[in-house]
Amino acid sequence: MRDMRILAFGLTFLLCACASAPSENKQNDTPEISSSENDDFLSLEISSDTLIIKEHLTLLTKTDLPRNHENIRQLDSTAAYIYRHFSEFADTTYYQIFHVGEKVYRNVICSFGTDHNQQVIVGAHYDVCGNQEGADDNASGIVGLLELARLLDNQPLSKQVDLVAYTLEEPPYFRTDAMGSYVHAESLKNSNADVAGMVCLEMIGYYSDASNSQEYPDPRMADVYGTSGDFISIINRDKPDNFNDQFYTNFVDAKRIKTERISAPESVAGVDFSDHLNYWKFGYSALMITDTAFYRNHNYHNNSDTMETLDLKRMSRVIESVCYALLQM
Repeated sequence: MRDMRILAFGLTFLLCACASAPSENKQNDTPEISSSENDDFLSLEISSDTLIIKEHLTLLTKTDLPRNHENIRQLDSTAAYIYRHFSEFADTTYYQIFHVGEKVYRNVICSFGTDHNQQVIVGAHYDVCGNQEGADDNASGIVGLLELARLLDNQPLSKQVDLVAYTLEEPPYFRTDAMGSYVHAESLKNSNADVAGMVCLEMIGYYSDASNSQEYPDPRMADVYGTSGDFISIINRDKPDNFNDQFYTNFVDAKRIKTERISAPESVAGVDFSDHLNYWKFGYSALMITDTAFYRNHNYHNNSDTMETLDLKRMSRVIESVCYALLQM
């Protein structure tokens, strides 16, 4: 995930709106419950496996070289791993190959429900910033895609769901046309694809129940969201958007994990610090699911961002909630 420190100004902008409507935000404070307490969820037979999550995280992060833009062979190896897993479950799986100068990079794409015209995109980036394992940023998001592929197999869908693993989200390519997500979003626009919306999985693995484990750019935000980093956040633009509203409602209805929603205008800096920004550029609805990055996880963009620091159970609940939301679209 791109360095989010500019987000301080953006989130501070939201304080007045948040503080003026605390009851609305508290309604979003969804308690976690077990599958046995939610018959609707249980009937869908959705269960993300923490042992599988751990295996994926190991193979993605414990590599000979970091998954950065310079180590193309390692990126290709990671892409091949994602491709093999996607192809076990999806209707179709393919690489989207593109060039940056003389270098070749690739997105990995798979599709479910290909008999439908309208698409929902769920994406995450597999590259890292610098020389680190990048467990939360963003192997956690890629594991989300890998588990979604398994969970979506043979499930009834009313829309086509494309899972897209991007490369080149991190610097030095962030906010350039070389981002894998820019390449993909542009290809959808050029083909006149019917896209209902896009969901970005960006750092979904780090949580803490301890007081004062969640930081904010302004301490008054703790009055709204609390001081514990025990929630997942859904971030979208502050404008009427049926896709974002429906997805959020479905996600919360899964009753799997405490969830907070932040809606912000496009002018607020920071809310676009991941791959969803490129879908906004091409006029598509898009949202980001995130654990709030460095405001909680101080391992962000450091060598200490390892899989041992992640909460696999809560990761699994986020993945299950995404799957539930997609099946209700």
